[in-house]
Amino acid sequence: MSIEMSQVEHVAELARLQLSREELERLSTQLGRILTYMEEVNAADTGGVPGTASVVGDANVLREDEVQPSLSQDQALSNAPEAVDGLFQVPQIISDR
Repeated sequence: MSIEMSQVEHVAELARLQLSREELERLSTQLGRILTYMEEVNAADTGGVPGTASVVGDANVLREDEVQPSLSQDQALSNAPEAVDGLFQVPQIISDR
């Protein structure tokens, strides 16, 4: 399936991407291939396949929580550029308005 350059430009604009003509052409080809593949996937007969909300069903595949040894506070902070009162010190990025 082909995709028009104007469609690729529109998607790039929506995503706030500034792309060169070469990048737009490459993306047009790549998106066309993706859409062609999706058409093939959509053509697959799934009539006999029951719908599911999860591929693992109701099975809980998570392990049980177990207490395990971990780093001490001193070990965790040992490579920090700055630590204050046992906490990581980071630059303030939000003003105190």
